[in-house]
Amino acid sequence: MFSWFKRLSGHKATADNGQYRYGNTHLIELRDVVKTYETAAGPLTVLKEIDLQIDTGEFVAIIGKSGSGKSTLLNMITGIDRPTSGQVFIGDTAVHELNEGQMAVWRGRNVGVVFQFFQLLPTLTVVENVMLPMDFCDLYSNQERYERAMQLLTRVDLADQADKLPTALSGGQQQRVAIARALANDPPLIVADEPTGNLDSHTSEAIFRLFERLAEQGKTILMVTHDADLAKRVNRTVVIADGEIIDEYLAQIFPALTEAQLKEATHNLERIKIAPGAIILSEGGAPDKFYLITKGRVEIVLQEPSGRELRVSQMGPGQYFGEIELLRGGQHVATVRAAPDTEVEVATLDKATFERLLAESAPTKAQLSRMADERLEENRTSRHVVNER
Repeated sequence: MFSWFKRLSGHKATADNGQYRYGNTHLIELRDVVKTYETAAGPLTVLKEIDLQIDTGEFVAIIGKSGSGKSTLLNMITGIDRPTSGQVFIGDTAVHELNEGQMAVWRGRNVGVVFQFFQLLPTLTVVENVMLPMDFCDLYSNQERYERAMQLLTRVDLADQADKLPTALSGGQQQRVAIARALANDPPLIVADEPTGNLDSHTSEAIFRLFERLAEQGKTILMVTHDADLAKRVNRTVVIADGEIIDEYLAQIFPALTEAQLKEATHNLERIKIAPGAIILSEGGAPDKFYLITKGRVEIVLQEPSGRELRVSQMGPGQYFGEIELLRGGQHVATVRAAPDTEVEVATLDKATFERLLAESAPTKAQLSRMADERLEENRTSRHVVNER
């Protein structure tokens, strides 16, 4: 009933097109999720129309200021809390539709949760704490539970501490026990809320490396963190501000922009799908947009006087184009088209928004100007090489 990691049996179409039971194509999909709490001062909306997709095997950091909605977002995914509106799909399960009893069983079997303050039961030994999820979900025999718990403690280098109470361990050791406990039922999804926030830098590094190894072994990991250095080392970063998700590529490309500026830019993004091989902008055309690639690949093409095309380069997700003309004025200096073998999606900013952001952020303008100079030099070099042949 609660097996969500495997696809629906008998659904040949799903296996072919990668869809789960409810039409979701990603392991984790949040659709238009809103969370509002009633307070003495009136309704407080903590999450605002959140759309989020995470694939199997991703190691994702969720970052943002205190009160931005990070932990609430995790609670939507784990079913610890429910959305006021919107939908949460994890594989074949519509999490938002489960009742309390179903939720507890589903979460126990499919999600490992790691907390900042460990949440180990002080009256149970280390090995008994790791066995607890198996007991709760009635998985494995008593002997198998103990053996599995010891294997997991060996995995986190704590087998020699198995019979001690948690209070006899250091903070870092307790967190490793908590990770072993989260792995007890072999869940495909591990969710960690500030798992290094209460640890020193050396211990934090050791815990993070443990998460890295789990990701390499195929676990999907979501980690809330305030540590910017750790966040840079994951596969992907989700930035949340005032209950809204900021476009991750904008945040990566323009680190000098403030959260308010990134929110404005995200609100003004227009997403466009481009067919394989279709021209996105033409050399000599009038510039009116800044383009950010979010899916697929594009080709940068120069037109030679002879009429021959010169393909200068390719670009993929997280890269951008169109900034040269918006910064320097004049017409487009190259043609950009979708690669012939892939559909492309771009997110665009209109000229007015682009110019306003640059006027408000001198470092961002300087960064884009340097890139524009490099690309113009690359174009000149390519033309020169071709002309000398």
